[in-house]
Amino acid sequence: MFSFFKKDPKKALQKEYEKLMKEAYELAKTDRAASDKKIMEAEKIGQQLEQM
Repeated sequence: MFSFFKKDPKKALQKEYEKLMKEAYELAKTDRAASDKKIMEAEKIGQQLEQM
């Protein structure tokens, strides 16, 4: 009945992926190592998205 209140896990993961990629882009300007870590985190989420 109230299924429209349920959050779509795929959308949540997509938002998290986009957030991490944006942070990685900003970090790439100053700290390459931290940027690489953010990209790795984003790739893990990307793999989860592919599996869905």
